[in-house]
Amino acid sequence: MAKIRKGDRVQVIAGKDKGRVGTVIQVLVEKNRVIVEGVNRVKRHTKVGQGVRGAQSGGIITVEAPIHVSNVMVVDEEGKATRVGIRRDAAEKSRPDGTTYATTRPVRVSKRSGKEL
Repeated sequence: MAKIRKGDRVQVIAGKDKGRVGTVIQVLVEKNRVIVEGVNRVKRHTKVGQGVRGAQSGGIITVEAPIHVSNVMVVDEEGKATRVGIRRDAAEKSRPDGTTYATTRPVRVSKRSGKEL
């Protein structure tokens, strides 16, 4: 189970954008990186090309670049950065024949407060 997911509110704890808070737009699992809204913005030079209906696109655009997952921390409901832990809660599951059985499911919790994220 991933510690940081798409849609999480995170705070940058290292780098040029230290202290900034944003929402995770995308998680790049293979590269251990996340793209956070409004953080690590870089200028990208794009070629002028023909788009839909002859519209020209190109020039200098500003986009968010990936940041390493170790440089961000999840922000809990209180607005404080926290580490993420996994708790296993009891759950009931049902089989196709209608019978049920007891199992556990992983839940992400805040290490600071112990509440669910």
